[in-house]
Order: sequence, then structure tokens, then C-alpha cells
Amino acid sequence: MGAHAARFQVVAPSTLANYADEVLKVTSGCAIAATGTIVPSPAKGQPFEMQASAVRIIGWVEDPDHYPIQPKPHSLEFLREVAHLRPRTNVIAATTRVRHTLAQAIHRFFSEQGFFWVNTPIITAADAEGAGALFRVSTLDLANIPRKDGAVDFAQDFFGRETFLTVSGQLNVEAYCLALSKVYTFGPTFRAENSNTSRHLAEFWMIEP
Repeated sequence: MGAHAARFQVVAPSTLANYADEVLKVTSGCAIAATGTIVPSPAKGQPFEMQASAVRIIGWVEDPDHYPIQPKPHSLEFLREVAHLRPRTNVIAATTRVRHTLAQAIHRFFSEQGFFWVNTPIITAADAEGAGALFRVSTLDLANIPRKDGAVDFAQDFFGRETFLTVSGQLNVEAYCLALSKVYTFGPTFRAENSNTSRHLAEFWMIEP
């Protein structure tokens, strides 16, 4: 249902004005707005259901036969290929709710201990004491890379020097630590380590220091 993880049944009677033309054509992925009365459900596994007095179709699925998110289990590999639709699945929706709750708990804990949250840069020229392999950020034309003395001339790049996605906010937050004392950073970090295991991620969130 979007706002809630539980399923909710809407019973649409055939007496609705748009029953034949619209309601019967609703398929997986369509968006509807239903108005009706909440009543105890005679079906097992659900305490309530809605007896609809009106069903309005907000959005149709143009090609139902090829709509990728069907009412069946899907692998995470498949869901990665339809990233714009996967938030509609139970597993991704549940993961999002868990991440939201964890992030709230982290900030609440540190706030109650008197810590300040510091947002450290995502794009940086620092390698954080060699914490990991770096993803380079550049606007240079790869088909026509400027060179100087046989090397890439990063002086012509967007920032006028080499820049990367951060591998750690440690160095940045240390400066705030000397000024505000009790600080922490919580945000995304990136590691360009070519290790395809469950223990190595190209992007992840962590708390520092």
C-alpha cells in the first residue's frame, strides 16, 4: 500500500459505474484511489477489508503483459535491472524502512549524548591516509585528455586538481573535533576495490570517528 507494509483488500462491487470499463482492467502496477467502508473481513489472514463505494484509476500500466514487477518473488539481481520500480516490492520497501529507522536511531543516540553531526564532503582531494582505492571525479574529455610533461594536466579539470569520491570523512571531521569536541560523521563513502565479495562494497555508509 505504500505507506504500510501490510496488504489490504478492496472489494469492488459490480454495481460501480466504472466496474466494466475500468475496475476489471486494473492490473499489477496500476495506481488507484478507493473510497468505501472498512468492515471485518470474512477471509482468513486479514482482519479488515474495504467495501468500495468508488474506485478511481489514477495511473494505468500501458503494457500489463510486460510489466516487470508481477505478484511473485523476484531476485535482487533482477530488481537491480528495474531500479525505478523496485521500491514497490516488499523486500526493497522493507529495506528502506529498516535503513530509515537505523539512521534515525543513530542520530538520536549521538544527539542525546551531546554530539554534533558534521556533513563531510563527498568530493574531495584527500585520500584519507590511504584508506582505500579511489574513484576519480573528472569533467575532462576522455577522448581528448589534456597532457603536460607526459601526464594528465588536471589543472584544466573542473577543480583545477585531481579529485575523488571520499573514502572517509575522518580528516574533515577531525578539524571539527578540535573546535566542537563531540562530533561525528555519518554518510556515504566509496571504495574502488575490485573485490566482488559480500564484505566489499563500492558504496556504503559508516559512522566516524
